[in-house]
Amino acid sequence: MRLLLVLLLLVLPAAAREPATATRQMVAAAHPLAAEAGLAVLRRGGGAIDAAVAVQAVLGLVEPQSSGIGGGAFILHWSERAREVSAWDGRETAPASATGELFLRADGTPMGFHEAAVGGRAVGVPGAVAVLDEVHRAHGMLPWEELFGDAIALARDGFAVSPRLAAAIAADRERLSRDPPARAYFFLPDGSPLPAGHVVRNEAYARTLGAIARDRSDALARGPIAEAIVAAVRGAAWNPGGMAAEDLAGYRALRRDPVCTVYRVWRICGMGPPSSGGVAVGQILGLLGHFDLASLDPRGEEAGHLLAEASRLAFADRNLYLADSDVVRVPVRGLLDPGYLTVRAQGIDRDRATMAPRAGNPPWREGAGRAPDAQVSEHGTSHVSIVDAAGNAVSMTTTVEDAFGARVMAAGFLLNNQLTDFSFRPEIGGRAVANRVEPGKRPRSSMSPSLVFDEAGALVAVVGSPGGARIISYVAQALVALLDWRLDPQAAIDLGHVGTVGGATELEAGTHAEALRAALEARGHTVAVREMTSGLQAILRGGGGWLGGADRRREGVALGD
Repeated sequence: MRLLLVLLLLVLPAAAREPATATRQMVAAAHPLAAEAGLAVLRRGGGAIDAAVAVQAVLGLVEPQSSGIGGGAFILHWSERAREVSAWDGRETAPASATGELFLRADGTPMGFHEAAVGGRAVGVPGAVAVLDEVHRAHGMLPWEELFGDAIALARDGFAVSPRLAAAIAADRERLSRDPPARAYFFLPDGSPLPAGHVVRNEAYARTLGAIARDRSDALARGPIAEAIVAAVRGAAWNPGGMAAEDLAGYRALRRDPVCTVYRVWRICGMGPPSSGGVAVGQILGLLGHFDLASLDPRGEEAGHLLAEASRLAFADRNLYLADSDVVRVPVRGLLDPGYLTVRAQGIDRDRATMAPRAGNPPWREGAGRAPDAQVSEHGTSHVSIVDAAGNAVSMTTTVEDAFGARVMAAGFLLNNQLTDFSFRPEIGGRAVANRVEPGKRPRSSMSPSLVFDEAGALVAVVGSPGGARIISYVAQALVALLDWRLDPQAAIDLGHVGTVGGATELEAGTHAEALRAALEARGHTVAVREMTSGLQAILRGGGGWLGGADRRREGVALGD
């Protein structure tokens, strides 16, 4: 599998793909069937959020390793008529039974990641359906019950397992087969993983979607589906959890203030806490704004050096300050303050790497006495970018956390393992960690759905990606590619990745980025060459309409009219 991926990435620069084009509306999503469902909604006169509901319903069926109704999502919505960006938080929450010791062994040491993630222990209260419901109530154009038809038909009639899904099932065979319902669904009667092309039907998922179409998010908050979720979590054969019916009934999706910053002449809006994405991407761009990136080779060592250095400084702050702002005070204003970022930018040496910068001291600081925590564990995520015919837009990043989440199924869908996005250690060196587990709290995320506007306030771009903590670097690099280097969305996505999650400078294997290794090491970088399977989806205003790009590292497509 690794060899196939490397060979694919090696041919990306030589086999350049033109961006998709549209004059009115566009959907970019991680699977063709999901993008087609979203575009069908737009063609019926639906708005961007209507299409997002349809896309998520299909993604949960055809790409269950990445997102689904058993997970959570962050949504940015642009209303063209109101000229307003709204940010919506559908992040999962810790059940009331969760404590800071949730992921500690009896001897007080932290569990290994999959020791904690597989089973019921790490399942957070799902928020994806609740947040889609809330945004639809505010901005939907078509009736809610009309948005699930394609997903229900695919679940009942069957869909062909994609090569990516087949490979993911095979790679996770041992963990995924521990749960009897998951084993029955993802494996053939002889125990072998579902092969690519095999037609799968999911009647239980179709029934669940029918209930959601009828009862909206109440279908997951109470009643038979909620009871199935609680039973699956508490009765998990591996690592049972403590979720209760009251946790599901009490969940609320939240409208939050978007995090908007100025980068050169553009206004870029992202998601604030509990996501670290909007702040970290804003910091990276705020730092890079002190350098003339437009004059640099997008594939050159100087561009790679600056991207890595800005990202490393942003991660130092992220690891100390970012958490659920409803529980922990987060100095968002200070972290994005232009004066503070100017001071931080002075620490970037154009010739030498600084491999272990400390967190800064932003104004309005609230992090005194905390311990930094560099845990990065997110993996199973997807992104959707949509623009409708009225000019409204959605940038939605949606997740079940790890591949196949907790590997526990209920009512035809997988449950998340989102609680492993909390720090496994509540304290380090006697100091509290901001992102510690606490009941009702939302774990820190790196999801970075983004919207870009020009000086006149017109929507310019809709961008986002999966990829765990690497999402931050993926999105920041893509924004630089679109805005500074004036690449089209497909070319921006196809660039080899250069970034960091706070430690080594990471270069994407099999791309031009790998060739930067010697030059960056000569500048003092500790370099790691690795696969970097982003899933960027980008839509850019241009060509008299919209240009779309989808990440060929996964199965995404951009479709439009």
